[in-house]
Amino acid sequence: MRSVRMRILATLLALAAVGVGGWQLLPSQEDQGGTIAVGTTDAVTSLDPAGAYDAGSWALFNNVFQSLLTFEPGGTTPVPDAAESCAFVGSELTTYRCELREGLTFPSGRVMTAQDVKYSFDRVKRIKSDVGPSAVLDTLGSVSASGRTVTFHLSSPDATFPLKVATGAGAIVDREKYPAGALRSDNGVDGTGPYTLTAYTKDKKAVLAPNTRYTGALKGTGRPVELRYYADADALDAAWKAKQVDVATRTLPPRVLAGLNAADPDQRVSEADSSEIRNLYFNTRAGSPLHDVRVRQAMAWLIDRERLAATVYKGTVDPLYSLIPTGITGHTTSFFDTYPELSTAKARALLDEAGVSLPVRFTYGYATGRGAAAEEAAEIKRQLEATGLFKVTVKGYEWTDFQKRWAGGKLDAYAVGWVADFPDPDTYGSPLVGTDGTMHTGYSNKSVDRQITASQQYADRSEAVRDLRSVQETVARDVPVIPLWQAKEYVVTSEDVGGGQYLSDGTGVFRLWRLSWI
Repeated sequence: MRSVRMRILATLLALAAVGVGGWQLLPSQEDQGGTIAVGTTDAVTSLDPAGAYDAGSWALFNNVFQSLLTFEPGGTTPVPDAAESCAFVGSELTTYRCELREGLTFPSGRVMTAQDVKYSFDRVKRIKSDVGPSAVLDTLGSVSASGRTVTFHLSSPDATFPLKVATGAGAIVDREKYPAGALRSDNGVDGTGPYTLTAYTKDKKAVLAPNTRYTGALKGTGRPVELRYYADADALDAAWKAKQVDVATRTLPPRVLAGLNAADPDQRVSEADSSEIRNLYFNTRAGSPLHDVRVRQAMAWLIDRERLAATVYKGTVDPLYSLIPTGITGHTTSFFDTYPELSTAKARALLDEAGVSLPVRFTYGYATGRGAAAEEAAEIKRQLEATGLFKVTVKGYEWTDFQKRWAGGKLDAYAVGWVADFPDPDTYGSPLVGTDGTMHTGYSNKSVDRQITASQQYADRSEAVRDLRSVQETVARDVPVIPLWQAKEYVVTSEDVGGGQYLSDGTGVFRLWRLSWI
């Protein structure tokens, strides 16, 4: 998911939560029973699951909607949530069937039916929003419903389909509240998740109350929570320092993350490995200054990831040289293997061969308020322009506007973070580099599409490694995207709040219900 959701190896599933001491003034008993305030810079694109495919929106969806399946903390195999059971029918991996749990009710009091499930999946595919999650359901051909039984008919074998069902793309909505062919336009939410949305102000806050009607995988719902949205990392840092929020996550400024001290008595710090990545994407369409593959290859010879990680991000991220990050099945170093050094000479030779005028001029867009995106853009501009080969016009945009601009092909290059949708390497495949993928680069390679499809057929995901490596080798040659870095997971809570280490564990689930007063 964009920017904003995975960890497969056991080493990546380990969470480090440290903190000693306590507040000099302990909270009152009344405070401890009250709302936990969580601050973030991840904005919400839409309250409608058919219209959003980003970390901020999906974090909210995890808590107010149910999917048929979900992930337990640290788990890589989905478990039933709104479903009582789910399984493939036969051995072809093309038919997947779920039996709906009994007694699920929407806020209106209406009982959820299998028709609601079918309706929810159908409208995601039908609406096919430019910034929606339809790409996640690329192998879904059709859905049928009878009684409490829902059957998914896939267009090709897809062992990863259960994981996709467990994401925000599988959020179940009330068919009487959501139009079939358009996005819901009000601030209402009608789901069956562990929380109900009691108030919402765009870019300001979402107020969540425990859903007393919830029935599903969780044993119980959590404390009342207020999600507070901040325009940028500095604003979140200021709110944290002023004790206006009890939890700060995604994302404090790099300088603050680098200086976090486990011995600070006023906070608890959770730091863990993460599979969140950030890539630089290119508009490869005809007419774009980056259409010629040799121009993009030239840029691949010039981007200094090591410097980017060390200077802009203060060592809080690691340089990334592949589409699939470290610790995930199928990871390679394809970009390092293809471009093993920084070389202005090799970049110039490619541009000369392409016959383009120098410097090559292009626009670079980024989302404002997203970590150190502005500083990152300035550094990449500096690196490219220092060679005399490129002239870069950099501009930041509000998050929703930014998504629309890249989806509409109005930017030549754009940097976007990617939080995995589910714990499998397939989440880095078709959404990022497949034809009609969610990044809207215009890139299409039939060989890549075939290899992605082939990789999905293996229930034993280690058998998909050969195809996944081939995808990454081809992408390194075609350069529709340049991987920049892989993040670490940071959550900071006040000393009297527990559960911060479980808030986000890389499975794609944002567990507000795990937060509690100590």
